[in-house]
Amino acid sequence: MMPPGAGGGATSVGRMCGIVGFTGSSSAAAPGPEGLAVVLEGLRRLEYRGYDSAGVAVLADGPGADGTPPGLTSAKRAGRLARLVEALEESPLLEGSTAIGHTRWATHGGPTDANAHPHLSADGRLAVIHNGIIENYAVLKAELQAEGVVFASETDTEVVTHLLARTLAEQPAGGAGALAESMRRVCRQLDGAFTLLAVHADSPGTVVGARRNSPLVVGLGDGANYLGSDVAAFIAHTKEALELGQDQVVQITATAVEVTGFDGTPVTPRAFTVDWDAEAAEKGGHPWFMDKEIHEQPKAVADTLLGRSDAAGAMVLDELRIDESTLRGIDKIIVIACGTAAFAGYVAKYAIEHWCRIPVEVDLAHEFRYRDPVLTPRTLVVAISQSGETMDVVMAVRHAREQGAKVLAICNTRGSTIPRESDAALYTHAGPEVAVASTKAFLAQITACYLLGLYLAQLRGNLFPDEVAAVIGQLHAVPAAVQEVLDGAEAVRALARELVDAPTVLFLGRHVGYPVALEGALKLKELAYIHAEGFAAGELKHGPIALVEPGQPVFVIVPSPRGRDSLHAKVISNAAEVRARGARTIAIAEVGDDAVLPHADVVIRVPAVPTLMAPLVTVVPLQIFAMEVATAKGYDVDQPRNLAKSVTVE
Repeated sequence: MMPPGAGGGATSVGRMCGIVGFTGSSSAAAPGPEGLAVVLEGLRRLEYRGYDSAGVAVLADGPGADGTPPGLTSAKRAGRLARLVEALEESPLLEGSTAIGHTRWATHGGPTDANAHPHLSADGRLAVIHNGIIENYAVLKAELQAEGVVFASETDTEVVTHLLARTLAEQPAGGAGALAESMRRVCRQLDGAFTLLAVHADSPGTVVGARRNSPLVVGLGDGANYLGSDVAAFIAHTKEALELGQDQVVQITATAVEVTGFDGTPVTPRAFTVDWDAEAAEKGGHPWFMDKEIHEQPKAVADTLLGRSDAAGAMVLDELRIDESTLRGIDKIIVIACGTAAFAGYVAKYAIEHWCRIPVEVDLAHEFRYRDPVLTPRTLVVAISQSGETMDVVMAVRHAREQGAKVLAICNTRGSTIPRESDAALYTHAGPEVAVASTKAFLAQITACYLLGLYLAQLRGNLFPDEVAAVIGQLHAVPAAVQEVLDGAEAVRALARELVDAPTVLFLGRHVGYPVALEGALKLKELAYIHAEGFAAGELKHGPIALVEPGQPVFVIVPSPRGRDSLHAKVISNAAEVRARGARTIAIAEVGDDAVLPHADVVIRVPAVPTLMAPLVTVVPLQIFAMEVATAKGYDVDQPRNLAKSVTVE
């Protein structure tokens, strides 16, 4: 993930903001502050999506005491949501049961009160919130300024607000659907990736939204309806939802939902039911969401395996909508992903090539299109994304399909863009992952990749049925192994507190231990802001060993002594090399491996599992280590600086 930009140029920088919209009738939301309460609750659940600033706008339910027309009031503050709540306590807004809210991860303009959302029209009767980036905002802004429009912020979003106000003024006064029609007209002028929500004082009880290349879902309530950048926005109120597709506008009232394309063509969105509840998104007594999610990893793996094999151990992946004959003819697999998900892809490469004898490439999604990849109808592209909205992956998926390749999505979020735009989807069942740094989604992604590899091996005859059943049995034993690591985590926490002042940490691994080393380093960078690097252990002598000096902490992911060839001995030799140069070596080694003892200052034990299953247990101590170092430093583990949960534009 890239850090957010602070300037106003149309740079392709990722942003993920939290968006909530709500409108209800008096039977569902008593007149008064209910709309604001619902939105603030949704923002609290979405704050992981953006926490540089927050804001709300509320439409009054009726005319003022003096007979003035229904009005719109808003408030916004830089900083965490708590600052906005404090401001609202000091200066309450008008009471109303229609509201929108936003938590921001800054790109255009720094995190200031002025740049926070909502952005209001000059007359203060229109409010707009936005997730994404308007790539042609500079041209549009120049046109508006030439007309005399004065801007109050540095954001691209304010351009949309003034365009919408101008377009709305051109509509018949009080016309039904005028706000939605104006939104459609404005969206046709915009380039980029965006989700937009708008309310207007002349359209009481109505929220209008739009999406292009950025997430937006509808929640269906009883006498109330909701909009959110993900289902966490309304999960406390309803599990019934609608998917919104590309280039669509939605208008919600308390009793109706209307969806059209940007061209005005009516659309029937697909309904789905959310398979987790509000309690799943709460901390449950843990100090951090990340701590909770680390402890949910045994269940995440078990749930991802659930129902994917029959009583005989044969793979059953009914959700794969790609014809079996096509899958049998696949001659190359390319995994596309970013960050932690890409490391899951690196693990998958070892397993799928071993089981299926199909060459596997792993591409960072943001590099994929630009290297002119060789794709044919016999290429299977596997797109991995927790959120299903990672824009780099979305664009790579589109490119792959344009070139004739089949695309299979591995995703944790139903109704999201990547599964919808792929030929097939294999869902992980990790439940909501709120912490910005991914943990349980990583293990679930690896598990899903293993399921895909075993299914292909079964389908193509690379493995006998009893071999497939044996590996499935090994996978079903993993949750207990992960739980064993969690039960013994105090030694890792103590080590983290001891190394809290280390200026840099190195991680070494080979084979499937190499992506684990990369992930361990990434977690430490993300959470503790410590320089950390992961290396293939064999690369040491080709340069990185120059970094080793007395006291340098080096984690060594030691493969099983029962593993392939002589990798165990080679990694032990690497540990000896760095220790001889003064490094403090920390070995992640399986129970009973005494060969590491002469070459390690600290040994963290993990249960013995088959080689290909090892990443599912060896990465867990590294997650805990990074979390504990960040905690000891006094940092916010769930919301590390400069990062958001997903990057929803390129």
